[in-house]
Amino acid sequence: MSDESFLDPSAEAAARLWRHVVEVLDEEHARLPARPVSRPVDVDALRKTVSAYDFAAPLPAEEVVDEVMALLREARVHTAHPRYFGLFNPAPTLMGVVGETLAAATNPQLAAWSHSPAAVEIEAHLLRFLGRRLGYPAEEVAGSFTSGGAEANLTAVLLALTRTWPGYGTGGLRALPGRPVLYASAESHLAWLKIAHATGIGRDAVRLVPVDAGLRLDLDRLTSMITADRRAGELPFLVVATAGTTSAGVIDPLPELADLCAAHGLRLHADAAYGGAAALSDRLAGALTGIERADSITVDAHKWLSVPMGAGALLCTDAAGLAETFRVTTTYMPGAVPDTVDPYTSSQQWSRRFMGLKLFLSLAAAGRTGYAAQLEHDADLADALRRRLADTGWTIVNRTPLPVVCFADPHDTSQAHHDGLADAVVAGGRAWISPVTLDGRAALRACVISHRTTTADIDALVHAVNDARARSTTRP
Repeated sequence: MSDESFLDPSAEAAARLWRHVVEVLDEEHARLPARPVSRPVDVDALRKTVSAYDFAAPLPAEEVVDEVMALLREARVHTAHPRYFGLFNPAPTLMGVVGETLAAATNPQLAAWSHSPAAVEIEAHLLRFLGRRLGYPAEEVAGSFTSGGAEANLTAVLLALTRTWPGYGTGGLRALPGRPVLYASAESHLAWLKIAHATGIGRDAVRLVPVDAGLRLDLDRLTSMITADRRAGELPFLVVATAGTTSAGVIDPLPELADLCAAHGLRLHADAAYGGAAALSDRLAGALTGIERADSITVDAHKWLSVPMGAGALLCTDAAGLAETFRVTTTYMPGAVPDTVDPYTSSQQWSRRFMGLKLFLSLAAAGRTGYAAQLEHDADLADALRRRLADTGWTIVNRTPLPVVCFADPHDTSQAHHDGLADAVVAGGRAWISPVTLDGRAALRACVISHRTTTADIDALVHAVNDARARSTTRP
């Protein structure tokens, strides 16, 4: 094997490549704020460029890096841009990127504890930390890191089915006396439909509960739906409380939902994929009061905790329930080590990467107080955005302590108008926002999700939406 082997290059060649990668990333970081947040993409040209790679012969590594970075620069929405006010896709922390690099380079196998004791214990420590901040007793916290919030929520449904009907794990749905149904806000993330499909209960088993005037799950409507389902022979088993809806950042009434579930004998899951980060801030954590009463909680660190994708987590205090949900015995896996948990026996995944390292390093470098300061800064910027928009004639249509701002043009309430405004802002490249429909009402949505966003970026967004509105009203 030559010194220039593509699988294991010489130390000199590897060092040269790493220096080049760092130079490319440094330049990208420095120049990103001056670039458009997104550009139109020529699909045919993009596919032609990509398909030119026929892999028939090796290419110089530095050239390939440059060409791929050029593609990523031109053909993507720059979610790391300080004026990206879109979905929950933040600019990643530097230590998060370092964590991904270390995890990829060392490539620990997190199926069995005995293969990666350090990695498994680091993740377990993180889960206890997050669980404690959310109100669980640290010594009782169980769970796993997941590919994202959808997998964590799937885990919660599987756990709920297993705990509600012990025969589900072996006999499946045919072992149940009827059809299980679950309840979530009509404003919740609709991954519930895919989860229902995957678990076999069926998409029709997801009851989307109407919301109240504050866009929170309506308790009276939920009670009526549970009663009606039971009369019809259905089997209610789970209520989902969303702590930070995707569209509006709204937090469902957690204490009241906990009371309702206790009264009706139902399990409660809190989908705090986005809003759960608020638990790191003493100032913001009060918005999550009651979440500690949930049977399980989803948190997604690749949202407001700003680590690279994917880094979801499922938290609960039911280690035995997780073990029953995912139990399996094989002869080819290493034997269990006393007083430890093999991750493959308590989660949906088997072989998987070391997902928790990027969060561990980010927390270690910033500290909880550093994270809290950033989260509070984001919330302050969102408050400033609300004031600036209201002062320039927009109507704020959501209410949340989280930095998601939904606003509407009171002079033209149509969906088409708001879609057009969002398209105009995005096409201009000055910022990225999205149109949204909230309980039937058209609006625009801006989320402060980047730790690089400043007051100047808020001002730029306000100018962009006002310019788009002015152009729309003067158009013949």
